Amino acid sequence: MKSPLFKLLVATLFITFSGKLFATGMTLTSAEVKPAATISTKQVFNSFGCTGKNISPSLKWSGEPKGTESFALMVYDPDAPTGSGWWHWVVFNIPKTVHQLPLNAGNPAMHLMPKGVIQSRTDFGSTGYGGPCPPKGDKPHRYQFTVYALKVKSLPLKADTTAATVGYYVHQNMLAKATLQGVYQRH
Repeated sequence: MKSPLFKLLVATLFITFSGKLFATGMTLTSAEVKPAATISTKQVFNSFGCTGKNISPSLKWSGEPKGTESFALMVYDPDAPTGSGWWHWVVFNIPKTVHQLPLNAGNPAMHLMPKGVIQSRTDFGSTGYGGPCPPKGDKPHRYQFTVYALKVKSLPLKADTTAATVGYYVHQNMLAKATLQGVYQRH
């Protein structure tokens, strides 16, 4: 017969490991951007010496925690030679019922974003998606697409808000996040 202490230990281990095995977390996927793969020239910026099509990829997410009231999406290049990285896309006030963005939703002229969603200013100085455009000959840059589950219905910000300010509000209200990272190098 097993001792009560042994049974407690086995039960604790089972609960601990089964919780980790079956725990759900947020995921973010894209038909165009694959984890750690090179980003297509269709998504690359079309200025600053780059000649891509600047089409934002389609994105899908799931697994947000209970209590999520909205989502935000930010695309960041930590390898940009600025000392502070480069913000390529800043989107917030995505309703909690929305779990995907279609191809080219980052083009404000296409009107593909759900009502009330704000695309804020990027480091290119404009709103909407600005694709990869690392310096010519630089090492491959990482492009981090991150969706955030937020505990508030909306952030009290406007389209001219800087990415750093949006990031501050996002991190103050974040419940969970999921990141998809692609790479790009300009030869």
